[in-house]
Amino acid sequence: MNTPIIEVIDLTFDYPGFRALAQVSLRIEPGTVTALVGPNGAGKTTLLRCIAALDTPLSGTVRVAGHDVYESPREVHALMGYLSDSFGLYSELTVAQGLEYAARSQGLATEAVAKAVQTTAERMGLGDKLQKLASTLSRGQRQRLAIGQAIIHSPQVLLLDEPASGLDPEARGALAGVFKALQAQGMTLLVSSHILAELDAYSTHMLALNQGRVLEHRALGGATAASAGAPAERLLRLEFVHSAESVASWLANQVNVTLRHIDASGLEISLRGDAAAQAALVSACVAAGYPLTVVAPVTENLQQSYLKSLEAGRSSGRDSKSADKAQP
Repeated sequence: MNTPIIEVIDLTFDYPGFRALAQVSLRIEPGTVTALVGPNGAGKTTLLRCIAALDTPLSGTVRVAGHDVYESPREVHALMGYLSDSFGLYSELTVAQGLEYAARSQGLATEAVAKAVQTTAERMGLGDKLQKLASTLSRGQRQRLAIGQAIIHSPQVLLLDEPASGLDPEARGALAGVFKALQAQGMTLLVSSHILAELDAYSTHMLALNQGRVLEHRALGGATAASAGAPAERLLRLEFVHSAESVASWLANQVNVTLRHIDASGLEISLRGDAAAQAALVSACVAAGYPLTVVAPVTENLQQSYLKSLEAGRSSGRDSKSADKAQP
């Protein structure tokens, strides 16, 4: 099992008269981009602030790169960038001055500041704006400057709370490109947003919260990530020359195959295993007299994944309430 870059264990946080987080536990792997999703009041911002050591929980543990964030906040802040949903800029400072201020605040050596300012401005697409006042920038440019200030010290982890709020589609697309580039350079991102289509463009994982609890935390795409030494799970759609009904019972008896859905033209399965296991299943189908016409990964967008998680969580809650009522 990989060592997580972020580890949260039994985190509980209370506001007066309200529990915002209830025994939240999760692990985030290095180099991933995790979409933090959930309805208003789910606990997303509180979770980000606790990971950033900006709020102190009632109980629980948070580690970033092995450091306990409450015992060693300065060490953690040196490894982390954080952008709140209500970020502010010094409007009468130029882009260069704002970045220099952030660099010096993060403790960069004097001789390293100028290079960090130039490099960060170019990363954010602001290389030609260095002498512009922050107050003269567009909303998208201001957002990129704020992110630049958060990453001026090249952190390992970047936490972002509603980074695309108020941006037009073009600016959101540009921001998605920035996040992809940061991930490609090895940074781990945890991004909270209500704009799920925007998160779809760059997220590798989904972390869904509701009422202060984790509904689901998993990889996105046609294959889920392996965990605890277990093989990955591939979600596949199969279509055959013959009717899907005639193949279903045979498939259900194959090792590492679980039927998920059957319709008039084909069926969906989950297959535990890698590409070699998929190839072996295709060969077995043909050998058994069930020639395939289509083998394709089943993918869901983030909106579909989130809504399924939310409905599953609600169903679980209804089941729990029913069981409680049934107790003598």
